[in-house]
Amino acid sequence: MKQILLLEDDLALAHGIALALKAAGQVLPCPDLAAARQALQAQAFDLLLLDMNLPDGSGLDLCREVRRTASVPIIFLTARDAEYDEVAGLEAGADDYIVKPFSLAVLRARVDAVLRRAERPATGSVIRFGDLQFDFDQQVFTRAGAPLTLSRTEQRLLRLLVCNAGRTLPRALLMARVWDGGEYVDENTLSVTIRRLRQKLEADPKKPAYLRTVYGIGYVWGRGDG
Repeated sequence: MKQILLLEDDLALAHGIALALKAAGQVLPCPDLAAARQALQAQAFDLLLLDMNLPDGSGLDLCREVRRTASVPIIFLTARDAEYDEVAGLEAGADDYIVKPFSLAVLRARVDAVLRRAERPATGSVIRFGDLQFDFDQQVFTRAGAPLTLSRTEQRLLRLLVCNAGRTLPRALLMARVWDGGEYVDENTLSVTIRRLRQKLEADPKKPAYLRTVYGIGYVWGRGDG
């Protein structure tokens, strides 16, 4: 059974979410950051559902902490609906961002989609481009020998790009393939994920050598010298 951590200080809402996701896995509600950090130290989780505004801080901080070492899928559930809040959540490493109030049916669908994407097998070999090395099966990624931590969404997007190296992939295709049809994502999600990948993979993210933009169309991964 999947293990899901739910960081939510509204106890009634947390109870409702736990019931709604009963079929997806076992939900462990945590009312604050302290409880969530303690739970993360005690066991592994298959999915994190994080609120932003909490009694002892922000879920953004926990998301950044987790992303330093782990690729576990993360979804924000928050009342903060401004575009810059969504961008901040995605840049912190979230795989999805859902604004309250939300339909429990939609939440179930998006949780199921994230969990399905996390389970899918990747490529069967190590891929190299210059000083970059990608092992999708083992989820090991390095740049000049130094390890890189990529979220599951970043891994899926990267795999799609590098397996089509030299071919321009339209934004609509990337959103449909990476986010299971793209029904629940917007343009910000793809743009932020591309920016995160460049920050991690490129020597100069403002002048990318590999992950290049084809303006008005989409993105292309250069073949590099590896």
